[in-house]
Amino acid sequence: MNSFTKGLRAFVTARETGILLALVIVIAAATIKNPTFLFSSDGFRDLLLTPSILLLLAVGQAIVIITRNVDLSVGSVLGLTAYLTGRLFIDVPGIPIIVVFLVGIVFGGLLGLINGALVAFAKVPALVITLGTLYAYRGINVVWTGSDRINSSDMPKAFLALGTQSILFIPVLTIIAVVVLIVAAWYLRNRRAGRELYAIGSDPDAANLYGLKVTQRLLVAFVLSGALAGLAGVLYAARYGTVNSQAGTGFELQAVGAAVIGGVAIFGGSGSVWGAAIGAYLLLTINRALPILGVQDFWQRFVVGILIIGAIVLDRVLALRQAKRLTVARNI
Repeated sequence: MNSFTKGLRAFVTARETGILLALVIVIAAATIKNPTFLFSSDGFRDLLLTPSILLLLAVGQAIVIITRNVDLSVGSVLGLTAYLTGRLFIDVPGIPIIVVFLVGIVFGGLLGLINGALVAFAKVPALVITLGTLYAYRGINVVWTGSDRINSSDMPKAFLALGTQSILFIPVLTIIAVVVLIVAAWYLRNRRAGRELYAIGSDPDAANLYGLKVTQRLLVAFVLSGALAGLAGVLYAARYGTVNSQAGTGFELQAVGAAVIGGVAIFGGSGSVWGAAIGAYLLLTINRALPILGVQDFWQRFVVGILIIGAIVLDRVLALRQAKRLTVARNI
């Protein structure tokens, strides 16, 4: 079997391929019903642009879930960073846009470090810790923001243009998200630190016994998740132009849903950021497509819920089959 055949077989049997096929079917069905869904400048642009911010959150979430943890604070981190972005432009007139991006990423990374430190050193489940920081960060945002909000007039036109500009018909936000996706995928596949995240998620106790730097890797995973949420917060401000205390509300569940739907095992140790990215696009494309197909709001939520439950059940079934095959192989 040559390398091309092996590669083709791997692509066809990959979980990500099934999610990609589902995305294509949803787009095709909505386009048949209403051709402007895809075959119009705004339709094509929105198809690429709308999921870009969720893609960033899903990539960070996937990295954390691979380690058998979860980060429920990313929506609150996004909201805090989005408001910080607006305040920087107001309070520091003339601040370079690149500096705002760096501050947002570092700020998000610090919030992620708090999550990681509490999980790694306090030995408290990430679900509990990040549920707490979800409310804590959101509370800080509400106190800081009050009844105030950031308006598009408070931010430079060059910054706001990032949320609308395109390069060769591809939105700038989408390009940024894809670049981040490629870097994250390369890190997980080619760097030892990235591969060790899978080992930790597969069996944390065995990883400790083997001598892996479990605490350090967990800190890195949460910092990356926070940093990507910070970047998403900056882009949120550029995309929507208006930021209040509720910015980012609900994004944390969408990020987890996108990662799980994309084939990242909730039990840790398997999955890819590519799948999480496709899951983000599928999740938001379904939300846009189902109304066009005449599906009511209740059923839209039902479909998304079924997708998440189905992905979790499938992961569990595949894990049990793999364990059974390994047991049989050892007994031969």
